[in-house]
Amino acid sequence: MRLPTHQLPQALIHTPYGRDASIAEALLREAGATSRVCPDLASLELALGEDACFVLVTEEALRGTDLGGIAAKVAAQPTWSDLPFIVLTRGGGGPERNPAAAHLSEALGNVTFLERPFHPATLVSIAHSALKGRNRQFEARARIEELRESEERLQTALLAGRLGSWEFDIEAGVLTSSATCKAVFGRGPNVPFTYSDLLASIHPLDRDRMQAAVRASITDGIDYAIEYRTLWPDGSTHWAEIRARVVRDRYGARPRLVGVSSDITDRKTAEDRLHQLNETLEERVALRTTELRRAHDAALVEAAERERMEDLLRQSQKMEAVGQLTGGLAHDFNNLLAGITGSLELLQARVRQGRTAELERFIGMAQEAATRAAALTHRLLAFSRRQTLDPRPTDVGRLAAGLSDLISRTVGPSITVEMTSASNLWPTLVDPNQLENALLNLCINARDAMPDGGRIRIEVENVILNPLQAEPRGLSPGGYVSLGVTDTGTGMSPDIVERAFDPFFTTKPIGQGTGLGLSMIYGFARQSGGQVRIHSEVGRGTTIRLYLPRHLTSAAAPEEASLSPGLPPQAEPGETVLVVDDEPSVRMLVVEVLGDLGYAALEAEDGRSGLEILRSAARVDLLVSDVGLPGGMNGRQLADAGRALRPGLKVLFITGYAESAVMGAYPTSGMSVLTKPFALEGLAAKIKALIAGDPSPS
Repeated sequence: MRLPTHQLPQALIHTPYGRDASIAEALLREAGATSRVCPDLASLELALGEDACFVLVTEEALRGTDLGGIAAKVAAQPTWSDLPFIVLTRGGGGPERNPAAAHLSEALGNVTFLERPFHPATLVSIAHSALKGRNRQFEARARIEELRESEERLQTALLAGRLGSWEFDIEAGVLTSSATCKAVFGRGPNVPFTYSDLLASIHPLDRDRMQAAVRASITDGIDYAIEYRTLWPDGSTHWAEIRARVVRDRYGARPRLVGVSSDITDRKTAEDRLHQLNETLEERVALRTTELRRAHDAALVEAAERERMEDLLRQSQKMEAVGQLTGGLAHDFNNLLAGITGSLELLQARVRQGRTAELERFIGMAQEAATRAAALTHRLLAFSRRQTLDPRPTDVGRLAAGLSDLISRTVGPSITVEMTSASNLWPTLVDPNQLENALLNLCINARDAMPDGGRIRIEVENVILNPLQAEPRGLSPGGYVSLGVTDTGTGMSPDIVERAFDPFFTTKPIGQGTGLGLSMIYGFARQSGGQVRIHSEVGRGTTIRLYLPRHLTSAAAPEEASLSPGLPPQAEPGETVLVVDDEPSVRMLVVEVLGDLGYAALEAEDGRSGLEILRSAARVDLLVSDVGLPGGMNGRQLADAGRALRPGLKVLFITGYAESAVMGAYPTSGMSVLTKPFALEGLAAKIKALIAGDPSPS
């Protein structure tokens, strides 16, 4: 039990003669009590208080003194306290034989008389008993204080919940109620409120029901719970909710109803209003339906107008993007066409003049410009994610390591190249050639961002992205191989980062960049099922990171390039190739190549005329067809129809880009794709390999 005292309880000693005080202090110490010596009666009176455990005095110290102050303090003790006094006497006995002792007993209350001389153990025993009794009083004080605190908490909770407490003594018919309870019935806190007043406050139509509920609770012991109307002294009607329970004393007697009351007028008013609203629900539903229909029609009109405006905005943005794209294309292609047409005009003029010595130079200039134009279209196709890829299981770490020497030579000696690759890298399904181009392009961009030198760090690692990590990157959760290129260059501002993947957008000086490098990398990453992200800080550098999906098969070993291409393979006698292309110049070039290789050639300008040839008895060893053909039949449809007529027909598609809607995911067995523009040697090798039955012509 907690003893909430301000200081440790002490026994008070008032034995002012001789060595009595020191002897008493020693004996009380044996009884387990700490003591305090009061040398005079005034100090004793001052020390009396709730924390004193008992008082030890001698009768002669009190004889002839005014005990009024001490008697007043004893009489003013709280109900739990009965401070023990031990009075040492010299003869005369207790109050029954000694008038002086009787006077002390009357003044001090709880007095034990000990006649001297006595055995010390007797005083120790009496002191121990007094201390034990006083400790029980302290425990009673602690319980009383806890009960008071509990009562205060209960009252606080009742006030917070606006609950009024009350108690009804059933046998005496006495009602005791709190101020909050009186307020529920419209009474002030100081106004008397009897059980008769309570009955008079209940609405006449509810009074019998209330009294029946009280009788049932008393008789059957069930909880008393009821709601009824109340009539306030000002004539207004309110609602009260009453809850109570019958309690009895420890002997099962003196039954009382103890409970709480609350004002529920606001709730009842809301319920009545709701009931009234429900009674007119059908009418209001019809009215509301009409209003909603009108609002719906208005919303449809507004949505249509908003959609029209959004279409106008999208069209405006599309035209702006197309303008930017076509402007960049026109600039670059005009430069390239100027080189091609100028070289051809000079070539034509030199032939007329008979000056053949410079022909090779002009031919080389035209071929170089044409090659650059082809590279430009490949970059555009990469950005649009419609380039023809040759995906293979690839070890990105091994691929990056193989490029380290080329990257170091490309960026120059003023830039340090660091490369780290995690062990046990997962393979990823990508076109290794395109990935090499992307990595080299990123390193060149990093070099250009560090004109005064710096450091490039290439990192390859496995990463697993959970949904929270994958969503901001525009990826699905799962495993990815991360290829990051970090430089210590000038960095990019947020608005530059936002536009970095736009085609033809570049911050490099005129003539030093096409603005297609990052857009090509973005298109390649997205077409490979991955993503690319940029993190950059102005003045601190840039990190560009590719995320490529994990592939579950092992990576293939890198292919060794052939060092001696050799002579173009020649046709076997009678081998025939059907060429289908709506562009006469392309047909002419293919037929010329076929003729140089010894193949017989058949020509068709669209899918339907090509199908007629396939239906005929003419020999066809290989079908060479453009993918996009006019007349309602594309190249893939022609190939499928041709194979239905001639099972095992070999097919070579030549196309500007591989249209997924036409080609499907990848060509099937016996089919191959050659992307325009192409080298004639490459065309010859593809044709011969397909006719010879090579399952994977390259």
